[in-house]
Amino acid sequence: MATFVDRVVLHLQAGDGGHGCVSIHREKFKPFGGPDGGNGGHGGSVSLVVDPQVTTLLDFHFHPHVKADNGKGGAGSNRDGANGHNLVLKVPNGTVVQTTDGTVLADMVGAGTTFEVARGGRGGRGNASLANAKRKAPGFAELGEPGDQLDIVLELKSVADVGLVGFPSAGKSSLISVISAAKPKIADYPFTTLVPNLGVVRMDNHTFTVADVPGLIPGAATGKGLGLEFLRHIERCAVLVHVIDSATLEPGRDPVADIDAIEAELSQYGGLTDRPRLVAVNKVDVPDGRDLAEIVRPDLEERGYRVFEVSAATREGLRELTYAMAELVEAERKAAPPAEPTRIVIRPMAVDDDGFTITTETDGSFTVRGVRPERWVKQTNFDNDEAVGYLADRLARLGVEDKLAKAGAQPGDLVRIGEREFDWQPTLFAGVDFVPGNRGTDIRLEEKSNRASAAERLAARKARRVRSADEVGADASDDEAIDDEDDAE
Repeated sequence: MATFVDRVVLHLQAGDGGHGCVSIHREKFKPFGGPDGGNGGHGGSVSLVVDPQVTTLLDFHFHPHVKADNGKGGAGSNRDGANGHNLVLKVPNGTVVQTTDGTVLADMVGAGTTFEVARGGRGGRGNASLANAKRKAPGFAELGEPGDQLDIVLELKSVADVGLVGFPSAGKSSLISVISAAKPKIADYPFTTLVPNLGVVRMDNHTFTVADVPGLIPGAATGKGLGLEFLRHIERCAVLVHVIDSATLEPGRDPVADIDAIEAELSQYGGLTDRPRLVAVNKVDVPDGRDLAEIVRPDLEERGYRVFEVSAATREGLRELTYAMAELVEAERKAAPPAEPTRIVIRPMAVDDDGFTITTETDGSFTVRGVRPERWVKQTNFDNDEAVGYLADRLARLGVEDKLAKAGAQPGDLVRIGEREFDWQPTLFAGVDFVPGNRGTDIRLEEKSNRASAAERLAARKARRVRSADEVGADASDDEAIDDEDDAE
């Protein structure tokens, strides 16, 4: 069983943020000392880092589910919760990070390259942090924000200077074993090599890496054989070397036909037409192989190939071949643009950007999308009326209320923010200041009762008293008028 894995699917879960704490400081002779609830800790993030000591994705193959630590909740006496530990996963050089639909997120090349793939959730603020001039003792705290949860695909594309391509049993493994310290499996049957092998070649002052790609056959670019799984390992190679078997006994096989078949697969795979090529006609230690190599050499040189007659068994011609590889590799390195350090890209928000959008759905509902509104909704405890009122105030200050009205929303329409749905009541919050009440409550959310309030009852009593005084005055006026009439008679 091969122990090389170059493609895995990871199920990632960053840590959730810890909840904020609702607490009131209590001390002897100080029954109400003010809010002192601490903030929750941030959840741990999941990052990938390139480690030169890692050469395969085998560990992720057996452990595809990865979860970072959650943040701890806050506590009283202004004690903040601990942050969750960040999780760092080591990946091989040349790992491509992409989504399940094929969107590339990062191409990780170079030791130490780091990419944060899942961000931990923010910790919720405690009621001590939420206190202000109007809300001096909040009876609520923010919930921790959930961490990112996603599936990603890791694909390994070997980083090598030279790639050896050819039919099965052409001698690629034998060739890399004699020009480098690599020890691949070698046997006299096709598809002996099931995984790419990397070897380091040193020639005088030149050092480069060589990749032995598993054997290709016609149709490899469409999934036949092992080609589709391993063709990506030669995408980063600066030089390609055709290893041709000059002593094959298969009918219809000859060096020119083999090169045409391999070039057709490379062309169909795409992106490899600009790489310089060399041709190594292997197994010239066999008499028939040497004769065939001498016959096809003029045809191959006429096509523009540099041809080398080599033998991995006797090491004939290998010195010239390795020098030619080193020459092409050095030329490609000099032609390549100088490596630049990773730049930090800052994308400021536009001046007229509200940070959210409102979309009218076909069913007449409205969807609010934006980083801040969606995060605020996730951090709101909807079992606490004061927290809901605080959310409404924040959305109104952000401009969500006004924009909904301009979009044509009517009272009672369905409004969706993140995973929450609301019946829109524009007059409930917009322009109405918060009035402190009992902790955990908001008088703006209280349902109207049929029973008259104390203020209404007091006003009614005053009205009755005024009415009674007016009635008494009217009666006295009537009596005086009757007396006047009597006197006149």
